[in-house]
Amino acid sequence: MMQRRWEKPGQLLLVLMLLVTGSTRCFAEAADRPNILFILADDLAWADLGCYGHPWHQTPNLDRLASQGIRLNHGYASAPICSASRASLLTGKTTARLGFEFVTKDQPGFQKIEGKTMLQAPPLTLNLPLEETSIAEHLSGLGYETAFFGKWHLNQHHGGYLGWSPTHGPAAQGFEIAVEDFGAHPYSWKRSPVGSIEREGEYASDSMIDQVCDYLVEKRDRPFFAMASSFYVHTPVKTPCKWLVDRFDRVIPQGLPNRDRRVIYAAFLQTLDHHVGQMLDALDASGQADQTLVVFMSDNGGHPEYVSNAPLRGSKWNLYEGGIRVPMIARWPGNIDAGSESDVPVVGYDLLPTFVDVAGGTVDHVDGASIRGVFKGESQRADRSLVWHFPYYHPERGYKDAKQSIGIDDFCVSQTRPQSALRRDQYKLLWFAEDDRVELYDLKSDPGEQHDLSQSSVELAETLRRELQRKLKSMKARMATRRGRKVAE
Repeated sequence: MMQRRWEKPGQLLLVLMLLVTGSTRCFAEAADRPNILFILADDLAWADLGCYGHPWHQTPNLDRLASQGIRLNHGYASAPICSASRASLLTGKTTARLGFEFVTKDQPGFQKIEGKTMLQAPPLTLNLPLEETSIAEHLSGLGYETAFFGKWHLNQHHGGYLGWSPTHGPAAQGFEIAVEDFGAHPYSWKRSPVGSIEREGEYASDSMIDQVCDYLVEKRDRPFFAMASSFYVHTPVKTPCKWLVDRFDRVIPQGLPNRDRRVIYAAFLQTLDHHVGQMLDALDASGQADQTLVVFMSDNGGHPEYVSNAPLRGSKWNLYEGGIRVPMIARWPGNIDAGSESDVPVVGYDLLPTFVDVAGGTVDHVDGASIRGVFKGESQRADRSLVWHFPYYHPERGYKDAKQSIGIDDFCVSQTRPQSALRRDQYKLLWFAEDDRVELYDLKSDPGEQHDLSQSSVELAETLRRELQRKLKSMKARMATRRGRKVAE
């Protein structure tokens, strides 16, 4: 395996001396405008990390990041599914306003569902519109260098699954540097098979992560925004690290549901944590860690066949807490207290205004709000509500045979029907389009959404329902419609 220079303790001092000698001036000039490293995981569940209380997953690097910064206990993805979540966080707008609520495909048209459905979902959205202004474009205008690495998933598949479009890829959305690379994720194994690794502590070399690390240690004369968009822990869940599988086979209790898959997943997750550690080490080696805001989060909740989303209900693909509440961690030395926590609800579409804010700019016409104050322990506005909109069905293949109800730790894929949600303070309302029905939960006392209050707190449910409807209407949200009714593509 190739050893990276930032992983060699004997060379770390030399790297630091060279960087400090050659770039003290540019770092000092950028001190009031931090670099921003945004690490986005894929399908990572809220309760997956050690610092969020998982009993056997080993995530020392992410736990270290949390101990050096703030853990946001009520951090939310903008959507329960990949493309929609990423489009929202990059633009600061809800999926309802964007009209990008599902995953991109290779062809336009409508969902093809196995089985009958009551409603017709809106036509598929294939590309993030170029007229939308991304985080990268905002920060470029403020003098930042911008770079993107890894999973994009915001354009019609080009030349294969997840392929970047030459017209709608990262370079077309403001990223000066854009590196398309699956790294060592199983997506790449057909082209680059990875042999079994039995030596303890050894991982497969990952070219995508190596390129991020190379970028982080470079000298530059302006601050940077780097987005490291990991393919982990998205399926296929496989690992060459036999030593890790053996370790978790000894650690994970016998008799658990889906135990075999959870053993492999634990090893897969530790690989993600290893990659995060490599990036943080590279940042340390660059001498820029104290001038860098690092934000880590997941694009949506965990896959129900591999992880326990408990104590939360639901999983990836639906708007119960397990589908949208995700780990979110931020570190910014001197600006965020080490080891702090916050229970303020924040969401992916808050990131654009936050990053622009810390870069010294302002932004209008977005749905998000800067959470810079939350980093310092402040509360958000009391009248603020978060909104989610998912007017689609899932799964497309196997819908007719999927489990009809959505519970806690079902360990199976359930039927998700068109739905929207709103959270205000501790209360969350879900609205289901098929039967115009609502559910209401008090997340403070009932984070697992087991006690529907819509009948016992009728006035509150109706107030939140009207607010959700007003917001969706003002955002011109696309709705699932009765079959037979014409919908413009």
